[in-house]
Amino acid sequence: MYEPIRSKSVHTPADHAGDFPHRTREEELDIQLAGHLAALLAVTDELGLGEAGDRIAEQVARLRGAPPARHAGLSDAPAAALHRRAHALAGRALVVAASRADTAVAILSAERMDAHTEAIPAAAGTEQPATARTRLVGAH
Repeated sequence: MYEPIRSKSVHTPADHAGDFPHRTREEELDIQLAGHLAALLAVTDELGLGEAGDRIAEQVARLRGAPPARHAGLSDAPAAALHRRAHALAGRALVVAASRADTAVAILSAERMDAHTEAIPAAAGTEQPATARTRLVGAH
């Protein structure tokens, strides 16, 4: 009733699948986390936050096995925009750190998020009242 399959299935693994290196999930997360931290380091250095940058650089070096290249590539972006970018990058690093159970980076990322959250209104030059920050969408 059924005809046997005469050709290889597309789901059959290749004959030489072991010829190229594979990375584990942990290695992939290390690479991703180091990338997020390196981007955060660049923004942190641009903001001139030396001590915070040093702490981030230590974690990048631990993940990559070598210290990161550091230079303050100035983008001429306003400080508030840089703080928002740093906050977003720290958030991404926090998510990856949590998924790989890296407590040191998770704590560092959370601290950086808090620091940038506090710095955004000051950098923008406008302190928002607490009621404006907690206003619900659609509330009158």
